Amino acid sequence: MLLEMNNITKRFGAVKALDNVSLRLESGEVMSLCGENGSGKSTLMKILCGLYPHGDFEGQIYFAGDEIQAQTIRDTERKGIVIIHQELALVRQLTVMENIFLGAELGRFGIVDDETMTLRCQQLLARVKLNVSPHTRVGDLGLGQQQLVEIARALNKQVRLLILDEPTSSLTERETEVLLSIIHNLRDHGIACIYISHKLNEVKAISDTICVIRDGKPIATRPAAGLSEDDIITMMVGRELTALYPHQRHAIGETVLRVENLTAWHPVNRHVRRVNDVSFSLKRGEILGIAGLVGAGRTETVQCLFGVWPGRWQGDIWINGKKVQINDCQQAIAQGIAMVPEDRKKDGIVPLMSVGKNITLAALDQFSHRFAPLDETREQHTINASIARLRVKTSSPELAIGRLSGGNQQKAILAKCLLLNPQILILDEPTRGIDVGARQEIYLLINSLVQQGIAVIVISSELPEVLGLSDRVLVMHEGRIKADLINDNLTQEQVMEAALRSEHYA
Repeated sequence: MLLEMNNITKRFGAVKALDNVSLRLESGEVMSLCGENGSGKSTLMKILCGLYPHGDFEGQIYFAGDEIQAQTIRDTERKGIVIIHQELALVRQLTVMENIFLGAELGRFGIVDDETMTLRCQQLLARVKLNVSPHTRVGDLGLGQQQLVEIARALNKQVRLLILDEPTSSLTERETEVLLSIIHNLRDHGIACIYISHKLNEVKAISDTICVIRDGKPIATRPAAGLSEDDIITMMVGRELTALYPHQRHAIGETVLRVENLTAWHPVNRHVRRVNDVSFSLKRGEILGIAGLVGAGRTETVQCLFGVWPGRWQGDIWINGKKVQINDCQQAIAQGIAMVPEDRKKDGIVPLMSVGKNITLAALDQFSHRFAPLDETREQHTINASIARLRVKTSSPELAIGRLSGGNQQKAILAKCLLLNPQILILDEPTRGIDVGARQEIYLLINSLVQQGIAVIVISSELPEVLGLSDRVLVMHEGRIKADLINDNLTQEQVMEAALRSEHYA
């Protein structure tokens, strides 16, 4: 037995985050760790990696027969336990080789041996099938390539157990295939892997065993071959999800938004168009999905509408038949537009600020008039009502929002947007990195907002999500709209065909 975690219990004050969780793993075994956001997965892995030191939790950890009493992550890395987080820990300004050997440079008498490190780096890159120079700056690589650099760095640390936390949340389908094949190869060489993902098709494809925890308690560990995706979902949420996407007919009204000839240029290379002559409309009470491959121009389009595109753009925007000018997000909010951004950690929250203050941050003028002090009583009442309405799981409104799970952070961002009373709500990757239970809650919320007459734009890299929610789908490719399709039993194949065909739609 390579790894044994016995009766792990972890408390945060009065809250028990983990309750008597045990886990066992053999060499060369791939185990997927599944559970809703906030179930305790990340806490368990932080304990395993030494991010929570020995003595800060109850229970025992044995690795290769020896008890681990780690005080720091370096203690576990020396044992061969390496974690790769969803937010990659690479230094973008350094080269691939410098990142791989960072803190573990080769040399003697204070002189770094660049030649040996370059040769070793080339060998590591070959193992992860990454065909780039060791001297390439990491910031010039794509996310999928950066993920492979992280794995190469783990191999350089003589990894025996690799932990991957949501490794494909920002990867393309092809990059995901490469990553999964590398994990298979590592397994064949005796390296064990704990794989954390909400993408159950990947979990089924990669796993030997699947371990499910719910509300900090162990539910089951079973062979992956004997489980369906429905079985995993039922264990995760404690109930069957018979219909993940709530199919509802929407009372679609008049046109609320019209965009004409929108063009946006790359913020650095000003000769490159990221959005190219895009025109479309949006009606009240409608969900408009925007689909397309990575780099199609979807996010850039809505960033222009919300006034946050960092480069130059031009085009005409009409709201309720009136032509408007939007140069920043304040002007967009004034016109009734709210947006949940693609990168919630970077653009959606202030991590060290409380959950409550994040919710009211964009609507502080509602709690103060002119030079009057903030009405903190009314603000707190609004915070409590918002948390209850969106069922944000938090021990207190005063808790730093960065300590919440991804799904609950997303609910808090939605609460912030709803305080603005928008008539147009833009959702860019609204369920990225969020478990199926929280997803269904968000889908139900979206439909309830649409029934109130709010117009919604949904961007998602997951075609089933776009097709499951949308009344109409815009298909984009290389900055252009290739098709505007009514979602009447629309299929993924029809969307992909529209995205990849050469002619522009009529």
